[in-house]
Amino acid sequence: MKGKAQSKGKYIRVGTTLHKIVQRPLISGDYVEEKIPWSYETLRQDYGKNNLPEIDKYDGFCIIPDHVHYKQVHGTYLNQYEPLNYVPAPGEFPYIQSFLNHIFGEQIELGLDYLQILYTRPAQMLPILLLVSNERNTGKTTFLRFLKMIFGKNATFNTNEDFRSQFNADWANRLLVLVDELLLNKMEDTEKIKNLSTAGDYKMEAKGKDRREIEFFAKFVLCSNNERNPIIIPREEVRFWVRKINPVEKDNIHLREQMSKEIPYFLNFLLSRKLSSKNESRMWFNPLELETPALQKIKKYNANKVEIEMAAYCYEVMEGLDLNKMRCCPKDLAEVLRESGLQTDTNIVRSILKDSWGLNSQKNGEYSFYHIGKEGEITPVKRKGRYLEIALTDIDKILL
Repeated sequence: MKGKAQSKGKYIRVGTTLHKIVQRPLISGDYVEEKIPWSYETLRQDYGKNNLPEIDKYDGFCIIPDHVHYKQVHGTYLNQYEPLNYVPAPGEFPYIQSFLNHIFGEQIELGLDYLQILYTRPAQMLPILLLVSNERNTGKTTFLRFLKMIFGKNATFNTNEDFRSQFNADWANRLLVLVDELLLNKMEDTEKIKNLSTAGDYKMEAKGKDRREIEFFAKFVLCSNNERNPIIIPREEVRFWVRKINPVEKDNIHLREQMSKEIPYFLNFLLSRKLSSKNESRMWFNPLELETPALQKIKKYNANKVEIEMAAYCYEVMEGLDLNKMRCCPKDLAEVLRESGLQTDTNIVRSILKDSWGLNSQKNGEYSFYHIGKEGEITPVKRKGRYLEIALTDIDKILL
């Protein structure tokens, strides 16, 4: 919560742990409130053992998201969900309205529904929102910053690597997980985000601490400069809402500051606005309402994902070793693809090699297959079987 720095500390005890509430200064000149672990010995040094300050005591932390009727204390538990920095007030918000029209275009009413549900019903599941564009100066990152301005510490920025880490305590209890420059090209990455987007419970884990189960209510808002393959989205998947964002006509370097001033008026609008959509799925929206050309483009690309991944792997080997040809059996490539998280089998790979690439099996014999390590090292492995010979020219046309 933004505010002025306090000269005297305030202390709370949660469970058996003492915390000091401090105001950390920001570059902007504001302050953000934080709770940091403290010790009774330090407290006695600061105040004297006979002059200790009053300490509020709680049995533990809870996480209950609410923006309209926020409560900091629930029974004997302290709410870790943060109140918003803005109070709704009557007023106009032309800069926010114009910006949201740019982001959501013909789906502006659905976009306003999304933000309204996010604000008034934070526990409601919502689709994974993905903004894509291979052009610059589109406003994708500004939209993430806009959400961060509204929801403050309840929103956090993640990197691609954060999803692959076993430690998730810094984002598992947030309302919004925001990712700029998304690129998650393994099926296991998609499965994790998909499962999280509809998870009611999740095990949170921090370094050096036991895992504990929490109620999970986070929503994912992702941005990418890759319009074709920022993340694997299977044809039957209905949990993604993908929008292609065009460049802004005229850059406004003061837009964030202008929108920040309008947030109280925008929140007041969301409180009184009538939703244009009905609750028709576990993620609220009817999936047909969220179908866009941008979503279909990714699904179409991923329908050919196995073939493209095969070609990319062979190309990387041949380019790395300066080869014009390489040998392999279908099971070799199937094994590599499965290790990368792509769901496939040997029959699919064999069909692509023979029917799409026009390759024929060779006689039984020894050959070298190549494994690409985590650091990019390429290691030959001796194999024996009915191998096929893949030429660099066979795969160039697939990757172009």
